[in-house]
Amino acid sequence: MFRSRAKEEKAPADAVVTDSKQTRDPQAKKGRPTPKRSEAQTQRRSVANTTTSRKDAAKRQREERRAQMDRQRQALAGGDERYLPARDKGPVRKFARDFIDSRFNVAEFFLPMAVIILVLSMVRVGSLQTIALLLWLVVIVLIVLDSFVTAFRLRKQLAERFDGQNRRGAVAYALMRSLQMRRLRLPKPQVKRGARP
Repeated sequence: MFRSRAKEEKAPADAVVTDSKQTRDPQAKKGRPTPKRSEAQTQRRSVANTTTSRKDAAKRQREERRAQMDRQRQALAGGDERYLPARDKGPVRKFARDFIDSRFNVAEFFLPMAVIILVLSMVRVGSLQTIALLLWLVVIVLIVLDSFVTAFRLRKQLAERFDGQNRRGAVAYALMRSLQMRRLRLPKPQVKRGARP
């Protein structure tokens, strides 16, 4: 009559009693054997040795992130597939990189040509400014044409080599790589110009 209701609610109404002869720790989760004493002691020691302050945890996280970024930087320089960022991983992306790196692209010379054209357009001679304007037009048309040809050839090669694999985004990835100067590309080029990827 004067019992607490909380205890009645906590106890399950239809608790199943098992006939198991194996004794188990009452605090251990059901179905999991009690750890051996040596395992429990090593686990307690490892937990006791780790610091739990927020400052130390943040410091450890920073160090792990720095080490991961360092591995990623080395992978971008050396081409180690294990530590590359997600956008650069996989055989399809590697083939797209090698395809772009093995040929000359008009787009990779865009920055040097843009500097020359800008210098020509700043000179106060009318004929040089007209030439600079025409050069802008020629450069843009050449880049667009070269990009179309590259995309067509790469799409065809990818369809032949990686028929069942996911090729989504590989052509756009390759075209973005072709806009960068060869020396500044990351991951670093692994094939020489003229070599077959």
